[in-house]
Amino acid sequence: MESRLYHSPFFTDTQVIAEGRAPGRLDVMGGIADYSGSLVLQMPLTESTTVQVAFRADALLRIHSVEVGATFQCPLSTLSTDSYPMLRDSLLRLPGGRWAVYVVGCLAVLAREKGIALRGLDVFVKSDVPLGKGVSSSAALEVAALKALCQLYQIQLTGTELPKLAQRAENLVVGSPCGLMDQLTACFGKTGHLLPIVCQPDLLRPLMSLPDGLRFVGLDSGIRHAVSGASYGQVRTAAFMGYSLIARREGISMADLQHARRTGDWSSLPYGGFLSNISPPMFEERYSALLPEMVTGQDFSEQFTSTIDSVSSLSPTVSYAVRACTAHPVYENFRVTTFAALLENLSAPRLRRDADYRHQILTALGEWMYASHASYSACGLGNAHTDELVEIVRRAGPEAGVYGAKITGGGSGGTVCVLTYGEEGLVTARQLFADYVARHRFKGLKFFG
Repeated sequence: MESRLYHSPFFTDTQVIAEGRAPGRLDVMGGIADYSGSLVLQMPLTESTTVQVAFRADALLRIHSVEVGATFQCPLSTLSTDSYPMLRDSLLRLPGGRWAVYVVGCLAVLAREKGIALRGLDVFVKSDVPLGKGVSSSAALEVAALKALCQLYQIQLTGTELPKLAQRAENLVVGSPCGLMDQLTACFGKTGHLLPIVCQPDLLRPLMSLPDGLRFVGLDSGIRHAVSGASYGQVRTAAFMGYSLIARREGISMADLQHARRTGDWSSLPYGGFLSNISPPMFEERYSALLPEMVTGQDFSEQFTSTIDSVSSLSPTVSYAVRACTAHPVYENFRVTTFAALLENLSAPRLRRDADYRHQILTALGEWMYASHASYSACGLGNAHTDELVEIVRRAGPEAGVYGAKITGGGSGGTVCVLTYGEEGLVTARQLFADYVARHRFKGLKFFG
């Protein structure tokens, strides 16, 4: 279990070190539709987070982050609070608690869900997954921390148990209403492949290798993103508000909806509780006109106590774009499913000798990416800088080897995913990014891929 130390003065010579590692991810297609059950296509990055842990003799929890350049510490008694929200409140009052909560949350979840006996710990974090760039630095940290902790405590997790625990830490301790795709990708993704996930909640499909010459790269917009932000939370809440209206249209009682929220069992609900199981024609024919374009949390609460989503909450004064946010996962699942089928066609032998057919497929893939980007904006998750990056890729076009682009992950800034083909496409993407950085005089932006 002992491993190489990144910063040996942090640990003593007698400590036994356990280590976990997990990559960031590039959201190629699917994004925010994960919590509505969509198929998503995710690609792990070469950038990763490493967490090293070791027991210490006292009852202190000490966490050092190279990137933050700080050390957080608290007594283990801090973790003895009665609830996850109370733990979060306690941590956020401490210096450094806002970044340490991700690691402490993983430890708390292991203690409560797996019954481990807490002991003093030293935790050392080193990462080259940039923060706030929409490439899932939080999931990389959580998964790496859980891998290290499970190794240290000799806990055996099976199937998708580890990513589910990581998501639980982020939902309940950190307080961010993320879906599961990021944690699944950090656990099961493979470099140079796409990981297809049907997020209902964790059906992993076989890895998809990328056809020769095709690459997905990420362009850092320079605008920080966080899934704990208001826009992401509002879009998620609005989607579940729309589902409540659809469920009521199908005869589901308020008691049934409340039971589903309380238990997490959606199996008896229409479409299994997932908007992505509704086909676009069915949505247009049966539900679209039913949904209000906008509704306040106050007006919605007069009919519904809550939605079936236990990690989002209604704000009485906020106006929610219910129709657009409900429609997004319905159409996104169709877009991603079609995108995946087209991508598989690119590996057919015919494409090795038929450049025109290959060009048609690549162009179609790009159009689905542009459509996904437009849908993000309709939900309220657009951003002027990510829009600019998508537009300069569109203008350069297939003639320059770049076929499509879209905002990634939770939107509202972060990173733009670009589909390139051949060496010319990769060169074009790098040049477009360099021009963008120079134009805005940004510093320290990242080109992924």
